Amino acid sequence: MTADRRIEDELRRLAPLALGSLIRRYGHFDACEDAVQEALLAAAVQWPADGVPDNPQGWLTTVASRRLIDQWRSDESRRQREATMAAMSPPDALQAPEPGDWRPDRDDTLTLLFMCCHPALSAPSQVALTLRAVGGLTTAQIARAFMVPEATMAQRISRAKQRIKTTGIPFGMPPEQEREERLRVVLHVLYLIFNEGYTTTSGPDLQQAELTGEAIRLARAVHRLLPEDGEVAGLLALMLLTDARRSARTTPDGALVPLAEQDRGRWNRDQIAEGIALITETLARAPLGQYQLQAAIAAVHAEASTTRDVDWPQVAALYELLERVTPNPMVTLNRAVAVAMVQGPQAGLDLLRPLDADDRLAGHHRLHAVRAHLLEMAGDHAAARSLYRTAARRTASLPEQRYLEAQAARLGDA
Repeated sequence: MTADRRIEDELRRLAPLALGSLIRRYGHFDACEDAVQEALLAAAVQWPADGVPDNPQGWLTTVASRRLIDQWRSDESRRQREATMAAMSPPDALQAPEPGDWRPDRDDTLTLLFMCCHPALSAPSQVALTLRAVGGLTTAQIARAFMVPEATMAQRISRAKQRIKTTGIPFGMPPEQEREERLRVVLHVLYLIFNEGYTTTSGPDLQQAELTGEAIRLARAVHRLLPEDGEVAGLLALMLLTDARRSARTTPDGALVPLAEQDRGRWNRDQIAEGIALITETLARAPLGQYQLQAAIAAVHAEASTTRDVDWPQVAALYELLERVTPNPMVTLNRAVAVAMVQGPQAGLDLLRPLDADDRLAGHHRLHAVRAHLLEMAGDHAAARSLYRTAARRTASLPEQRYLEAQAARLGDA
């Protein structure tokens, strides 16, 4: 790893710590976030030339604090702002603190995540703000990842900050009675980020490694802060086991390679070992949750040397349990495939039938694609071919579209 890359990684790690320190002391999420971004830019310019400071978190937080105070003092409404600050802060709040005042060992990452994932914000805003404030990604990077104009993403982030301001969302851990549910929201946002990176919903690329990598990094941070939480460990294990397949999921020209056809020798064995150890340990001590069950399913796949060697009865049983824990049409869709591998394609097709009336999935390209696959297994190639083509028309992902069209073409004029 180059020196510049090490500095970039260090700044990304430090960004939420500095932002948390400023918000805890001054409030004003939007102004603090802007100040931290300026401090990150200054560090990116100075540290490669001058070296990383002995106390990098203190340096970053102090520089951001000074930028924040300078901005307030230069504002036309300086007196009103200083009066507001005097009412909410200690008398010395406007003095640039020394690094030691900021307790560089303090980690506000989880508190910041709770703020970015507050229920008052929409799901897209939660995702965008988390990537910006906690992940340290630029607005342009987030916009590229979600295939929207940078101006659109900037407006989304700006509205999220304004929402925090107008609703008075506090910077602090939620009350004890709300904490578990709020943590579920945080984990769901990280899950959404990972899934968008793993299978991008639109555009020319199947996956966005930047997003999956960021989701894993943030999940590691939450696991470090909450090591006893089974669902946190389960989500991290699920991400590791799933991301381990990344290099085998596409051909050199970017074409999709389905799980059954992947070269398992290209899977990341270190990530698989870490993920299996993590889920094995947490299943032995923590109450079952949806992320642990999904990680257990991923572990069964990871432990098999070929698709034929997968313990399909175990996978089907785990999906049935997951469906009880978290009823969801996408879970049913995946369960249908596993059941078909155990009981035959008609049993899987029977499970799919009720999904046609579920508004959450009816018309979704994956429902058509799975039904096509099971019909092909059953020998009805004409119906399978038609549904592969329907699925191809309904996805905005070019790799998925090309794969589905190839599946239809492979069946010929049946």
